[in-house]
Parts: sequence; C-alpha cells; structure tokens
Amino acid sequence: MDGSILSFLFAGSFAQAQEIAINHSEHKMNEQPYKHFKLVHQLKRRIRIVSPILKNDVERGYIFEILLKKREEIKKVRSVFALGSVVIEFDASRLPKANLLILIDAVLGNLAVSRQQEASQKKKQFDGPLKDVELAVEGMSCASCALLIEMVLNRDARVKTASVNFATETVNVCGLMTQQDVGMKIAGLGYSSMPIDTLSQRKLLVEKEQLRIKQAKKRFIWASLLSAPVVGIAMSMTRSRGALWLQALLSTPVVFGAGQQFFSKAYKLAQQRAANMDTLIAIGVGSAYGYSVPALFLKRGHVYFEAAAAIISFVLLGRYLEERARGQAGQAIRKLIDLQPQQATVIRDGIELKVDVDDVVVDDVLLIRPGEKIPVDGHVIDGISTVDESMITGESMPVVKERDEKVIGGCLNGNGVLTITATAVGMDTVLAGIVHMVDQAQAAKLPIQKTVDQISAVFVPAVMGISALTFVGWLLEGAALSFAFGNAISVLLIACPCALGLATPAAIMVGTGQAANKGIFVRNGESLEVATKLDAIVFDKTGTITEGRPRVSSVHNISRFSDDDLIAAAAAAENNSEHFLARAVVEFAQQKEIALSACDEFISEPGRGVKATVSGKQLLLGNRAWMQENAIVLDELLSVAESLAQQGKTPVFMAVNGSACAIFAIADKPRAEAVSAIARLHQMGVETLMVTGDTRATAEYVASKVNIDQVVADARPDDKLAIIHNMQAEGHRVGMIGDGVNDAPALAAADVGFAIGTGTDIAIESADLTLVHGDIHKVTDSIELSADTIKIIKQNLLWAFGYNTLAIPVAALGRLNPMLASAAMALSSVSVIVNSLRLSRK
Repeated sequence: MDGSILSFLFAGSFAQAQEIAINHSEHKMNEQPYKHFKLVHQLKRRIRIVSPILKNDVERGYIFEILLKKREEIKKVRSVFALGSVVIEFDASRLPKANLLILIDAVLGNLAVSRQQEASQKKKQFDGPLKDVELAVEGMSCASCALLIEMVLNRDARVKTASVNFATETVNVCGLMTQQDVGMKIAGLGYSSMPIDTLSQRKLLVEKEQLRIKQAKKRFIWASLLSAPVVGIAMSMTRSRGALWLQALLSTPVVFGAGQQFFSKAYKLAQQRAANMDTLIAIGVGSAYGYSVPALFLKRGHVYFEAAAAIISFVLLGRYLEERARGQAGQAIRKLIDLQPQQATVIRDGIELKVDVDDVVVDDVLLIRPGEKIPVDGHVIDGISTVDESMITGESMPVVKERDEKVIGGCLNGNGVLTITATAVGMDTVLAGIVHMVDQAQAAKLPIQKTVDQISAVFVPAVMGISALTFVGWLLEGAALSFAFGNAISVLLIACPCALGLATPAAIMVGTGQAANKGIFVRNGESLEVATKLDAIVFDKTGTITEGRPRVSSVHNISRFSDDDLIAAAAAAENNSEHFLARAVVEFAQQKEIALSACDEFISEPGRGVKATVSGKQLLLGNRAWMQENAIVLDELLSVAESLAQQGKTPVFMAVNGSACAIFAIADKPRAEAVSAIARLHQMGVETLMVTGDTRATAEYVASKVNIDQVVADARPDDKLAIIHNMQAEGHRVGMIGDGVNDAPALAAADVGFAIGTGTDIAIESADLTLVHGDIHKVTDSIELSADTIKIIKQNLLWAFGYNTLAIPVAALGRLNPMLASAAMALSSVSVIVNSLRLSRK
C-alpha cells in the first residue's frame, strides 16, 4: 500500500488527504477523466459507479469504503463486490459532485497503482494459500472473553482477519494458521475449541452444550448447599471460634472447587497481560477469602468467608441460567442440524454398509428405505417415492421422486424405496448451506455493536481502577479497613460487561433464528436496522409476484417452418438461459418429447432476450423491444401479442434469419398469497410498485389481480436501478424484491434487497435477505421482525448501560455488600437473554 493510501487511513487532516489524492492523479484526470470507474447513475445526493478495480476484490473494496467514509461529507457507501458496484450517498452542499468524482478516481488510482506492490508484500507476509478456519469455542464466560480471543488472534502475524462471536460461541479465522494452530492459540488463553466442519460435528457440539448445562446446574447446586450454612452463620452474627472455623471449612471447597475455573482462567489471562470478567471474580473472591484467613488465625478483624462462598454460588447460578437461556436461543440451528441423520446405508460392491454420514463421498450409491431421512444431496437412479421437503423448501405437500429427480439431504422419504447417487456431501449440501447462512446471520454485528465492543474492551481495566480508587478513597475518609475493603470488592463484582456485550448479539441470535424458522435468511446484519424504516417496496413480476412456474400455453406460427422445428430450435437456444420464460420453452419441448437441436453460439441480454446460432440458423427470442433493436418487422404478430397480453400471458417473439416467425404465449399466474401479502404492506403504510421487463398489458393484468396500483413495464435492469435511485432521491427508504440476474443491480442498490430463494445465485448474493420459500408474505414478516429485534436491542442496551451507570457508584458509596453485588451481577446478563427470548414468542 503506497503513501497516499496510508495518508488517507492515518492522516489527521482529511483535507490534506484529499489534496494528496487529487495531486496524485491530476495529470491523469486531464488526459482521461474518471479513468478508473464508470459513472452509471447520478443524482443530486447519490451516485452509483462501477469499477473493475473493485470487482470480486473484497479487501480492496473495504479499503475503498474506509477511505471514503472518513470524509464527513460522505454519508453512506454500499458495495457489491461481485459486480464491482458502489453506491455513494453524499452531502452535495459540502462536497460538490465534481470534486467527489475526482476524489473517487484518485482513490481508485492509488488502489490500482498499489495492487501489484501490495500483492508482493502479501506474498511475503502470507507465503502460501490463505485458509479459512471455523471452530467452536468452549469456556467463554462473557462477551469480554470473545473480545480477548479476537484481539489475540488478530495480533498474530499469520492471521489476516479473525472474528469471535460470543452468542454463537464460534471463531472464524482467515490466514495461514491451520485448525490446530488456532486451537492451540485459543487453548493458551484458557479456552478449548473443536472443529465444526460437518453437521455431525455441529450435532456433537449441541450434545456437549446440553452436557455443559447439566454440569453447570450440578456445580451450582453443590456450591449453594455448602454456601447456605456459611451465609446462615454470618447472618446470625455468631462470632464463636467454632462457627468461624466451620465457615472456613465449608467455604474452602466452594472457593477452590467450584470456583477453580475462575482462578485458572484469570491466571492464564494474566500471563497474556489481559483481563476479563473472570479476572474480576477471581480478584474479588480471592481478596475476600485471602483477607479472612489471617483474621481467623490472628483472632482479630472481620472475616468474609460468607461473601467468598456466596459470590461463587451466585455467579454459578447466573452462568447456569445464562447457559440454559442461550441454549433456548440456539434452537433454530439445532432444528436444522437434527434434520441430517447420523448414518447412511451405502451400497459398495453390491454390499449394503451402514456408515457415518461424514464417510459418504460424492458418487456413492445410497439406499433410502421408507420413513428414513435422506442423508446427503443426490439424484434418484432407481425407485419411486414421495419425499417431504417442507423443512427445506416450504412445500406443504410431499413431492414425487423418481429416476433422475434431485433429492435434498435432510428431507423425509415416504413409503417407497429410493436408490440415489450422492452429488453433494458435508458442507456442500443444501442443508449445510442453510445452516451456514443462519450462522452468518447470527454472527452479524450491527453498527451499534462496534461501539459496544470498544466500550467492553476497556471496561474491565476501568472497573479495576475504580475499585482501587474506592478502597483508597474510603481509607482516606477514615473508614475501617474492612469497610473500605468490602466496598472495593462490591465494585469489582457489581460491574458486568456481560450484559453490555450480550445486548446486541443475543437479540440478533434469537431474531435471526426466528427468521430462519420462517424461511427468512439474513445475509446483511445492517438490514435488521433498516428494514423497519422501509416505506416503499419495488416488486419484480415473474417469479416474484407470480409463481415463477410459467408454462407455454400456445405457439402462434406464421413461418414456413413446422411447429416442432421452431420449438426444437427455440428450446436449444433457451436451454443456455436461467430465465423463467426460457425454462418454460425448454420444458414445453420436453413435454412434447422433441429433441433439442445443437446450439453453437449464445448471447443473452438481460431484460431483452437471447441471440443464438442453432443448426446454422440465426435465432432471436425475446420481447418486442429486443426485436425492434435487431430491426425485426413484427407487423403480423402485434395484434396476436396484444390479445395475449390482455389475457395476462407474456408473448415471447421468435425470429429466424432476420424474419419474424412465431410467438410463444407463456402464462404464469400470481402467487396464491400475493393479494394478502400486498394488502398487509398497504396496511403498514408501505407503498408498492411493480417494475417488470414484460409488456404493459401483461404487467397491468397481473397488477390488477394483486392490487398494485403503480406499474412500470418494459423495464431494463438499468431502468429498475434508476427507479430505485429516483425513489431514494425523493426521500423514500426502498426495498426491492426480485429473483433474476436482471434484478441484481436494483437489489444491491435498494436500502434492503429481498431475494426469492428459488432465484439466481447472483440475485441472492446481491440481496440482504433471502426468502427461501418464495412466500412474499415474508417481506412483511421481515419488516415486523426487524422492528421487534431493534426494539429488544434498544431495551437490552438501555438496561446494560443503565445497570452499570447506577450500580458502580452505588457500590463505591458503600450501599451494597459483596453478596448482593455478586447476585445482581449474575442476574444482569440473564435478564438480557431472557428479554431477547421474548422474540421467540412473536
């Protein structure tokens, strides 16, 4: 990275950074303005650019975003690296558009110049292919544990990025470290880890979690049984030597048995020059017990055996309740993991073998008996049966599966016997992909969480300092040593960064879990904050408002070719396209058992149509605009097309060697839930708009069926994008729901993009939320869930900040004894999780 980039990152003066960037590329700008990007769309306060420098380069894209966001005049930067697309919202009164464009080109120029140099530096630093390591972490007791592990890993020269999530108890590391290296690093901090590369390993992790909950309960019970008489003696004010020795005898196994985990972690952290909540507990308990032992032997001074024992018991109670509550919060993942069976029946060399599902490999032949779950993804090679796919696809009725049909791992076989060939195993299956998406959603950090993390990182040292000041302050006021000491311990114990650190991730974990149960997968955490503010939704038509199962109802042929010849040629061309209408043509040929011709060349124009060479003939298939662009005369077909459109059917024109030949009439009826889903949006005050590449007559017919008033027809992908930008310029918060490649730019530019789960990969990648079952009711559900989640997060943060703001001064002023302080600390984080669990009842 060259000096100009570093100046942007670290210079104290942003004006100086701008001057450096502009001077760096001034001579280039005069020769060829905007050399490093294309200005796709421009408004007064928002522009969209596309740059090859950023395409598929996530790291460089993040650097670009950071550099721009450091300018106060730039309000928002949103990128889709797969497209190299960036939408920038800015204050035009403070940063004129012309200056912004010069600045953007300068930054991109610096990034381009530094690409080769940076690549060679990375090669020296990361001499080898980067690995992505994901592990489950055990033993984290609070959010500061996660921050500590993340900080230590990021300091390692072999690590490019590391992220730890306390709520999901996982760590993700990208760099040169192996799983074993990461595990050893984590172990050095006093925590343990295990791989979660397969669903079976995840299931083992769930089982260990249940065992940990039982052990936490058992540990609390025997600690509280020993602590009860110690506290009872203290409350009776008995000062006999026998009673004091009994307190010491009973509290010792509590402190050094049940409480041993706190001391061991605190010691390992001290070796790393770090501290967390376990450090506070260890210091508080150790101080209370250590102060009491000399007092017992010297027969003078106050003893705090009851405080030491009670603190351990209360903290263990809090940990048990927290573990149990977090277990409930993770039910969404467990339900998904439980779909996969542990074993599979594999046929090898004609012999049936029962093997662990992790031992199944691609191309293995598996036998699925009636009532069994399908272990992996595959396709049927023999047999016929019905399969319940409701947990994966949302289809309420079982689907018939026969030879050459695809089956999804985790689905339940009906009454027939199926023989399948494995096509995807391990983390490549559909089910594993869904689990990974839920993981990503639950690990998401909202912008507000970054501030919380920064506060939590310095919280423990600050509390230790306040505790020391409390002790010294009371001594200077002339208080007794025991009183000053007790107040200092109370400060240590009342402070709880756990509640602060859990406030956001606990709510996200439960909220995204609920979303997953409803078939909504959150890809972008920020969308949880924005979705509740949406006041307009833009709908695509085909596959979004309609079922996405178009069928060719008729072919109107005006050429000398036979219908079968036209169908064969059209299907050959459209077989290369993913578009719904294209698949309808292919399926029509297959139903008629017409063999496809050979396709030599194929060009697709999103939102228009296709151009292909089939059996030596030049074919054009698409809408009217596509034909007109290619100078095709449609006079004989226009009346037919108009009549079809008025019936709600989409006309697809076909031309051969420059002459119009036929129209394929394709019908796709609206989804059953579309009317009620759109009515719900209207009740919420959300404006709806249909934008489609279809003809106006067809679009208006479908819109009238679902009660959408505003329609834009014959829209290209850039038209959809422009509509999104125009609505945003008018002050709207806009959502976009679509399913195709042509929807991807608009999905990326919208404030929140909703992708239909059965749509194309690039649409799903460009969107913020994926509606797996394709039910557009889920758009409204998403908005409502977003509002509920943000409400819970705000409540959690209000409680966490309020608790610490009030509790620490109260303890420092001597108004809390250590036992009450530890009880309040233990219950504070539990209250945050319990409050978050209210989302699961909505």
